[in-house]
Amino acid sequence: MFVRQLALHDFRSWPHAEFTLTPGTTIFVGRNGFGKTNLLESLFYVATLRSHRVSSDAPLVRSGADAARITATVENDGRELTVDLTIPSQGANKAAINTRPVRRTREVLGILRAVLFAPEDLSLVRGDPGERRRFIDELVAQLRPMAAGAKADYDRVLRQRTALLKTAGAALRRGGDQAESVLSTLDVWDSQLAELGAQVTASRLALVRQLAPFVSDSYASIAPHSRPAFIEYRSAAGEEIDKSPGGDDEIDVIREVIAARLIEVRSKEIDRGMCLVGPHRDDLFLGLGDEPAKGFASHGESWSFALSLRLASVGLLRDDGVEPIIMLDDVFAELDVARRNMLAEFTADADQLLITAAVADDIPESIVGRRISVGVSEQDGVRKSVVIGDERIGDKKIGDKKMGEPATDEALGQGSQHNA
Repeated sequence: MFVRQLALHDFRSWPHAEFTLTPGTTIFVGRNGFGKTNLLESLFYVATLRSHRVSSDAPLVRSGADAARITATVENDGRELTVDLTIPSQGANKAAINTRPVRRTREVLGILRAVLFAPEDLSLVRGDPGERRRFIDELVAQLRPMAAGAKADYDRVLRQRTALLKTAGAALRRGGDQAESVLSTLDVWDSQLAELGAQVTASRLALVRQLAPFVSDSYASIAPHSRPAFIEYRSAAGEEIDKSPGGDDEIDVIREVIAARLIEVRSKEIDRGMCLVGPHRDDLFLGLGDEPAKGFASHGESWSFALSLRLASVGLLRDDGVEPIIMLDDVFAELDVARRNMLAEFTADADQLLITAAVADDIPESIVGRRISVGVSEQDGVRKSVVIGDERIGDKKIGDKKMGEPATDEALGQGSQHNA
């Protein structure tokens, strides 16, 4: 699998950009803040319908623009599909596949599979549970696109149920018909939350069960002298769910557990005005030996665990029969020499490897390919990203040209067009 064409319109710092890409390695080099990461972010958005940096879509739209647009043509085993995503500054996103509009944006999920390594990955180990939930949900969306629909529906019900809980206490104190109405409505939301929550939880559990051996093996290869690593799912609804194998066959059982817990904690939820049970409160437990990684792992162990989660993601996607594109967002600057070389070796056989770096020297010498230099220009006080160079680097031969020599337009795939 690889991305052949990428076009951006008013996405972040790019008013307009078009890139023709090929299998193999492409490196985007430029100073921090010049827009390199935005390019990888756009492709990650196509793969997961979310950014790896922000929780909302509003920052993705260039300042002053009405909407951002991402168009990516993906080739997989000779089959070519073009995804077109429009992200308005306000309102719902729109999507098309091969120029044909789709009813739901999530129908594009699964067309592009990607794993992104980034400096923010350290928060998977040291950060809040929300970071780890996001990690699981991104993988679920790529492996089981249908499950992404249940997560979106769950989030909608959660927002509406939470809004009701915030006003329920006052209504119950007033009593009468208003109290009865609140309780009746809450029963309806409880039923929907339990059903959709069970679907989300079952998908997550199944994924964690599949991912766990890949994580253990990856960590052992990165840090062979460290304690063994493992991951487990931890549900806010209790250990009964944690022990479940997950998957569609377990949805009914999980639903009953969540429903029962909602009844148990209803008074607490009304008092606090918030939902205390459901997959939005769950976590992915990361363990090293007999201890949790969070709070006990050293800096090196934390980075090794974060890397192992991403390497395991690649392994899981490959095991599902599709080679994902791999993106490394300025991650070499965060790693020591041993981990740099390990990551370079692991990604050497990727169908497509996309790298960003502020300093080219951070990239191991074994990584060769095409290098695109990114800069900025300013007009009327507005900064925008531009491509300022496009060349081949390294000492491997590509066709009849030796890398490091000036490349022809054919070798560069006609380069890139930018800021038209």
